[in-house]
Amino acid sequence: MSTPALAESRARDHDGPPLLELVDLVTAYRLRGGLGRSGAEVRAVAGVSLDVRAGETVGLVGESGCGKSTIARTIVGLVRPSSGQVLFEGRDLATLPARELRGLRQDVQLVFQDPYASLNPRMTVSALIKEAWRIHPGIVPREQWDEEVRGLLDRVGLRPEHADRYPHQFSGGQRQRISIARALSVRPRLIVCDEAVSALDVSVRAQILNLLEELRRDLGVAYLFISHDLGVVHHICDRVAVMYLGKIVEIGTKESVYLRPSHPYTQALLSAAPSLDDWRDGGRQEDKREEIVLNGDVPSPLNPPSGCRFRTRCWRAQDRCRDEEPLLLDRGTGHPVACHFPETDPS
Repeated sequence: MSTPALAESRARDHDGPPLLELVDLVTAYRLRGGLGRSGAEVRAVAGVSLDVRAGETVGLVGESGCGKSTIARTIVGLVRPSSGQVLFEGRDLATLPARELRGLRQDVQLVFQDPYASLNPRMTVSALIKEAWRIHPGIVPREQWDEEVRGLLDRVGLRPEHADRYPHQFSGGQRQRISIARALSVRPRLIVCDEAVSALDVSVRAQILNLLEELRRDLGVAYLFISHDLGVVHHICDRVAVMYLGKIVEIGTKESVYLRPSHPYTQALLSAAPSLDDWRDGGRQEDKREEIVLNGDVPSPLNPPSGCRFRTRCWRAQDRCRDEEPLLLDRGTGHPVACHFPETDPS
């Protein structure tokens, strides 16, 4: 179990400049309109600022549809941002020349939720891994490809004979290991995990999480770990950002966010997470929090509420919440929170 002292030491370890930095990132989709007309614009990501440092694991949590996966796809270039910046080591990925961008892309890899959908069923495992070296020549000499494939499979817990098999011949956990091996093949410095373990059985999930931790320890790779499972995020992450309707509403070390949640939305999420009960009972918190049941549904991103986007479901909302959008600031809570009336001692 992590301790506050360990969290502080990890924070010191990651005091260097950001490896990845999102600056006021906005990613919008244009819906199709009728009769050839342009449809409405949906801001899936509405002004997000976030950073990940070398060797650090940052968790991004929130309900389905809050924009987490859009952030992942924007970072790796599958979706272009509408405004804001995606900086890798200070270089804006949106403005780099194609040649420089191609070289930089190998530093940032994405592991999807569904490994079967992301693996070409007509290619063997060996061909899937070697494909990356054809796209990014110079990483591994061609005469060493077979040896390198065997080494990668061994590192992720697969056997050498698996190299000649096809994706449909593996279990879900094995496919995710193949996806991780393929991501590692280009020597990335950052891996974006988009719900990478949510579709796996509990025992397999634990194996994959342990593998990710081992890779971080041995290779120094950083992760942006996207998940709706707060227990998993608590297990693997150093810092946690909580997202609601396209915006980050709270961010801090996992100890500060989990033990001292200040935003009402964060409190509601944590109160409804049964996977955290054992951790709470283990001496970190005297009593379990009563579950907070939120009223109403998540508003449509087509027409988000004015002011604070959470105000329509918040039991502490006041007139100011309707008229003024709260900024993400430390308001005496020990970490930034986007709330006009945060709870400063939610014990």
